[in-house]
Amino acid sequence: MRYGLLLIILIVTYLLSASYSSYWIGVAQLVLFTATGLLALRNSPLGGHLGRLIVAGSLIGSAIMVVFTVLLLHRSPVGLGIASLWTGLLLMMTVVLIVLQILALPVVTLQSICGALSAYLIIGLMFASFYAAMWHLSGTAFFAPGELRHGQVPNTTIFQYFSFTTLTTLGYGDFTAATNAGRAVAVLEAVAGQIFLATLVARLVAAFRTPAEHPAG
Repeated sequence: MRYGLLLIILIVTYLLSASYSSYWIGVAQLVLFTATGLLALRNSPLGGHLGRLIVAGSLIGSAIMVVFTVLLLHRSPVGLGIASLWTGLLLMMTVVLIVLQILALPVVTLQSICGALSAYLIIGLMFASFYAAMWHLSGTAFFAPGELRHGQVPNTTIFQYFSFTTLTTLGYGDFTAATNAGRAVAVLEAVAGQIFLATLVARLVAAFRTPAEHPAG
């Protein structure tokens, strides 16, 4: 799997969703995330019957979410919440598969580091999906009162912004979770982000060798 290309695609996708809050951007992201998960699964150690079951489940689930979201549930908070939850779970599976692949590689290369950075970005997108699911399914405000402009409602752009400022522990404070559940998940994201950078990414960077430095085999 070409992790450098995946990293570029993830960055472009995020910039598009940050620049345009169109409903169709969210649908396109779901399709892209499904394809990314399937590519990660194809290159994962999982195979045989289990691998085929996961592939089938991912395809069927994503197809249902796309069809229902586009045709039936685009005005339903419950439908959007279920779609966001599915997206988050799909991204979680993708992160696990990418990390397993990276750890299984005998030599740390630039592709390994790009894979780790891709997984880091996917973690941010995953938590953004979970935040959106919490908002849609709970029926209560996710952000603290007064943080949204008058008449503004949370969207993919805002949730992803909140997620990445939490993941990187920037903590600008312009958006904060209003509920205990939202705060708890935000704390988990901040801790996960720091652990990921301090362990996996730091380990890969320390072990990185250029092709010229690889021992001849």
